[in-house]
Amino acid sequence: MSQRLIAACIAAPLVLILGGIALVVPLPYASYSPGPTYDILGKDADNAEVVQVDGHEAYYDKGQMRFTTVVASSYGQKLSLGEALSRWLDPNKAILPYDVVHPPQTSQADEKAEGAVQMTTSQDVAKAVAMSELGLKVPTAVQVAMVDEDGPAKDKLLVHDVFKEVDGEPVTKADQIIAAVRKHDDGSLVELRILRDKRELTVRIKPKQIDGKPRVGVSLGLGYEFPFTINLRVDPQVGGPSAGLMFSLAIYDTLTPGSMTGGATVAGTGELAPDGTVGPIGGIEQKIAGAEAAGAKLFFVPKDNCADVKGLHPDLRLVKATTMHEARLALDKWVGDHDAALPTC
Repeated sequence: MSQRLIAACIAAPLVLILGGIALVVPLPYASYSPGPTYDILGKDADNAEVVQVDGHEAYYDKGQMRFTTVVASSYGQKLSLGEALSRWLDPNKAILPYDVVHPPQTSQADEKAEGAVQMTTSQDVAKAVAMSELGLKVPTAVQVAMVDEDGPAKDKLLVHDVFKEVDGEPVTKADQIIAAVRKHDDGSLVELRILRDKRELTVRIKPKQIDGKPRVGVSLGLGYEFPFTINLRVDPQVGGPSAGLMFSLAIYDTLTPGSMTGGATVAGTGELAPDGTVGPIGGIEQKIAGAEAAGAKLFFVPKDNCADVKGLHPDLRLVKATTMHEARLALDKWVGDHDAALPTC
């Protein structure tokens, strides 16, 4: 046997071993895949309407209004070369730097908490924008966006509680509440006057020292004093702000007679600002794929995501969404004529 053949016999197994190792060694990448879609105009797992209205007429018609989601690869899980290649070959999945999907110095608990706060805020902004679209006045306020499960406010404050006073002083800004709580570094009780379900309550809480500062264990967010009550029965495991546009359209549909979708299935995405403008989101291609799989015939794309959908040719109509108002008008026009000229990217 020649030396070259001997070398080849020795090298071949080594190459196979090294190749196998390369396929399983973690790389600094994560992935997005299409997630489930949720019909806001439908019913939840308990057969209750997702949009619950108290104090205003509600209209439940045919048709579906779906918000879309993406599934990110798990926290701490970096893709191997083999996993990255398989996802790269799948047109409905995306490969991204791990630090983009799971930012550094952000724990898994932080990600979950932030997602919950964003979901709470997006729902309230959606309610306010829908009510404003109806011509109603909706004053802004500061509210509880999340309650720490281990904090002193647990079982005393609830998500959506609106702050009216702290220690007898009226408050309109989050900074005022934070400053007032920090004055109680002597262990004394902070007195909070809150609005909950149209009832004013007084709650007294003893702040806890966290990171060297007295805190009551809540996250604060933009809130509103709504003229009537709307609750959205959304899966609590779903977080983030990107359902805002679809929430607002579905709420408006529920508060007005007739079906805004014409009985069809409509989907979309977009973070909604208090002034009604629609902001960009991540994972747009995966969300479109999820909507298409759910049978949607029209999909709202945030204006600033237009560059991300160029070259896509899904089996549904892509409509550019700049504001909730313009999206509503476009939907009304589409229901009247599916071939009508609509805002596009």
